Amino acid sequence: MNFRHLFIPRLSFVLLLIFSFSGALHAQESFDVKAHYTKTEQLIPMRDGVKLFTSIYVSKDTAQKYPIMLIRTPYTVAPYGTDAYKENLGPSPAFAREGYIFVYQDVRGRWLSEGEYVNVRPHRAQKSGTKDIDESTDTYDTVEWLLKNVPNHNGRVGMWGISYPGFYVSAGIIDSHPAIKAASPQAPIADWFIGDDFHHNGALFLPHGFNFLASFGRPRPKPTTQAPPRFEHGTPDGYKFFLEMGPLKNANERYFKDEVAFWNEMMAHPNYDEYWQARNLLPHLKNVKTAVMTVGGWFDAEDLYGALKTYDSIERKNPGIYNVLVMGPWFHGGWARGDGEGLGDVRFGAKTSAFYRDQIELPFFNFHLKDKGELKLPEAYVFRTGANVWEQRAEWPPKNAAAQSLYFHANGRLALTPQGESATAFDEYISDPNKPVPVTTKTAIGMTREYMVEDQRHAATRPDVLVYQTDALSEDVTIAGPIVANLFVSTTGTDSDFVVKLIDVYPDDAPDNEPNPSDVRMAGYQMLIRGEPMRARFRNSFTNPEPMRPGEIEKIEFTLPDAFHTFKKGHRVMIQIQSTWFPLVDRNPQKFVDINKATEADFQKATQRLYHSPKFSSQVRVLTVK
Repeated sequence: MNFRHLFIPRLSFVLLLIFSFSGALHAQESFDVKAHYTKTEQLIPMRDGVKLFTSIYVSKDTAQKYPIMLIRTPYTVAPYGTDAYKENLGPSPAFAREGYIFVYQDVRGRWLSEGEYVNVRPHRAQKSGTKDIDESTDTYDTVEWLLKNVPNHNGRVGMWGISYPGFYVSAGIIDSHPAIKAASPQAPIADWFIGDDFHHNGALFLPHGFNFLASFGRPRPKPTTQAPPRFEHGTPDGYKFFLEMGPLKNANERYFKDEVAFWNEMMAHPNYDEYWQARNLLPHLKNVKTAVMTVGGWFDAEDLYGALKTYDSIERKNPGIYNVLVMGPWFHGGWARGDGEGLGDVRFGAKTSAFYRDQIELPFFNFHLKDKGELKLPEAYVFRTGANVWEQRAEWPPKNAAAQSLYFHANGRLALTPQGESATAFDEYISDPNKPVPVTTKTAIGMTREYMVEDQRHAATRPDVLVYQTDALSEDVTIAGPIVANLFVSTTGTDSDFVVKLIDVYPDDAPDNEPNPSDVRMAGYQMLIRGEPMRARFRNSFTNPEPMRPGEIEKIEFTLPDAFHTFKKGHRVMIQIQSTWFPLVDRNPQKFVDINKATEADFQKATQRLYHSPKFSSQVRVLTVK
């Protein structure tokens, strides 16, 4: 199997190991925050009079002026009280030693801040008067107050945040305050219906949405430091819990009891209507004046989409600004904690997180906020999994990559050319939403971070999963960028999900990990590289869904998030196709009804066919580089 190749410069692996080792030692050094910083607490007024609770840590060293590092969060700025200090300040422990002013703010309507909380508050492109507020105005007003009231600053502000706080960074740099000189949205939420967190192509990521909102979504009638109660499932088995819960409408009827407003709002908006479109931040990422470094993980189970799309949107809408992308082999937020040597059963050969914190993140903020050091970051600093090397790219995705299609054939073959079969050549399986394909063999109540790289051999043996693979590769094959599934399918129902999984199959002589406490056999391991569902009703429009026509061949095309991975010589490329992925994805009744209001009687078996012929050549398209 021969793919066309292009050369990519790479970072010396020896240097990577040296940087990672030194970073790990640096992070282990003790640092007494209270001995070096003075903490104050303030209620900062916004333009509409609402006051936001803010904790401020100022260095006791007044011999020099310091930049301000700001994070805005819905997850609490605890500990509360001027005598209670955080153990670490900033994005990593190195920042407190370096010397900054650190500001933590409870966003509007959360914890001790006043006002009404709105999930992913829509941005107001047009504002008139002091009552038109959004997260960009709250950020602007906060920065303005800090500049006037915090002592000993140098007039420069940096912002960072992971996940939901990453969303507040993105929203906060729209029409940026001129004092914000560096911002790093990390795994930022971008669009909660198309690709982040709760929905992927309109399909609900059930345990993630349910478990998060079961606690986070509870009402907060007044400012408080008390966390909402933790939801008790009564079992550690998520497959069992969510299957026994039944249709989605049972979540509110049995458990939430109308106390989780956002869950009810989600259920009331099953399509990509104005409600969801208003919460898509990507169209509004304009007039960004600050330097931006967007950070994400290739194996982020929550906001991989958000990181890639945020970088791309800022790049296209703000020509000429400093805007770079960093993507490592990380789970959600894994770059900020741990060493990043591996995830689940997969190893990456270096302390990738420590390297990022010491050699990328700290230098980025030091350069833009302190004029310290030289900054030589490329447009895209990306880790290539499979080969396990950092690489520097002049753009992302690579503009000079070669397009390559992987075609489905009879007898489970995957090849570079379509097969010359009859016009109706197909493979089929029976999908039963009452016996869905499990996402994992592990017992877990929620969405595990490891599922993004987990062994897929358990699914390959199922009769309701189609499996296609190449011959063993004669040379390394590297894919870089988005992956497009182009399927020709039919169903006996009127709706269905189609899950596409791209998999790296290890050779039968692949060595086991050392150490190997779980006794995992890597020979024949089927490593998930990328997997994504598509709800067929949205095949033509996310706003105006359409039923499938029973027995008729229809085209379903959708894009899976980018990957940067090398399938090594001797490995195989595998693609699995299925219609359930439970409990990760909620069950499609396979009947065209409002799934959020479906009853038990709506769930039905369906026969699914995937066609592979000259006329209906189902394929998955990738971009390849050398």
